[in-house]
Amino acid sequence: MEIKNKKLAALWQFVKFGMVGAFNTILNYIIYNFCYYVFNSGAQIANLVGFAISVLSAFLLQSKFVFRQDENAEKRVWWKVLIKTYISYSVTGLFLTALLLWLWLDVIRLGDHLGGLCGWLSGYGIEFQPEDLAASLAPLLNMVITIPLNFVINKFWAYRQKKPANENDEDDPT
Repeated sequence: MEIKNKKLAALWQFVKFGMVGAFNTILNYIIYNFCYYVFNSGAQIANLVGFAISVLSAFLLQSKFVFRQDENAEKRVWWKVLIKTYISYSVTGLFLTALLLWLWLDVIRLGDHLGGLCGWLSGYGIEFQPEDLAASLAPLLNMVITIPLNFVINKFWAYRQKKPANENDEDDPT
């Protein structure tokens, strides 16, 4: 499907990026649990295996559906894009999320601000300690930051293609 309006095309590309991300999140979770429970691998090994396989899947799906190669631009070198994809997901999915979790839970102390929400939820039979609710909400807050950032890093760095020198158009990484 070709969209002529650049803003709509960028929005549709972001939606496709999100769909690939949702699939890979589920894939990562399944692989994590499979490794943890079937192979008794331990949480860190299961997390590493899930991460490695889901980022490979993200690379394959994004190359096919999200950041398709422009035939009028310099050809991508697949292994360079793959390495950049792993780097971008490592920065946002490992390092930045750890930093943000520390920020939400230890610096801002999100749990200290959720007592009213916990009380409201208890009225519906849902019991949470404020610290536990904060630990459950923090990853969702992280996604508001990491998903758009990861999209930008992938679009303008990992999957970027240079136009031939004789073209005056901007680089278009789609």
